[in-house]
Amino acid sequence: MSVAFRRESDEEHKEPRFELPLPSGPNLVTARGQDLIAERIAELEAQLSSADAASAEDIRRSLRYWQTRRTTAILTPPPVDGTIGFGSVVAILLHGKPRTVAIVGDDEADPKVDALAFSAPLARALIGAEVGDVLPFAARNDAIEIVSID
Repeated sequence: MSVAFRRESDEEHKEPRFELPLPSGPNLVTARGQDLIAERIAELEAQLSSADAASAEDIRRSLRYWQTRRTTAILTPPPVDGTIGFGSVVAILLHGKPRTVAIVGDDEADPKVDALAFSAPLARALIGAEVGDVLPFAARNDAIEIVSID
């Protein structure tokens, strides 16, 4: 039989599994973010010990991602000079509506609870501002007013 018609194994026909993509830029984390990374690694290690062969590779892949994030993490405290920066919790008026946002690392970000990655457009607009500043955002010159910084 010709080699062209032989099937060696099912492995050669599977889709390649790539590593999980890492966000570009520095891996800034808050103390809470560092704890979340450690918790996620512990969860994955516990899952790995009881996983079957099929799911073990996916768990190992996620574990490599989180171990890399732990290794490259840069613990960054919030600024103490009264300006908004990484780790700040900020009360703002966005288009006249009150909102409180936290500026955090990529892995800690959760827009549903207003934890914004420092690379998000709103977070970038806020960084460097002080209480009382009025900032442009989304094509409006007076879209954001800074109420308080924690």
